[in-house]
Amino acid sequence: MVNRSDIGSWMEGPPPSGSQEWPGQRLGRPASGPGSIARFGPRAAALVIDWAICSLLSAAFFDYDGVATLLIFLTEQILLVGFFGYSIGHRALRMQVQTLDGKPAGYLTALIRSVLLCLVVPPLIIDIDQRGLHDRVRATGLFRI
Repeated sequence: MVNRSDIGSWMEGPPPSGSQEWPGQRLGRPASGPGSIARFGPRAAALVIDWAICSLLSAAFFDYDGVATLLIFLTEQILLVGFFGYSIGHRALRMQVQTLDGKPAGYLTALIRSVLLCLVVPPLIIDIDQRGLHDRVRATGLFRI
């Protein structure tokens, strides 16, 4: 029989913030500089850059259709993150999607991560390392390069 102690670990939420000094410490990542977890500001700015580029393409070719914009964004994320490990916005702000051992994400990971990113909610569910659910699903993170 299942009791509260069996499921309490995930119901209590993430460990208190005092258990690590900086995001990514438990992953073996530095506090700052190359290899560290990208913080919210640059992540949001990269998203704005990517969305603006996709919006311009949508306006130029599809009369700024919302579905077309989303599909262009999805395609950009899958192709660029899958091939290079970063989108245009990520590259402009010196970030890369990497596996936890420091390798670029790859296409399958980029596909799954991008679909979850387009659903909007998974990136908002973050852990103590500031990784969204879309990154945790494939054991990746957005790191500074």
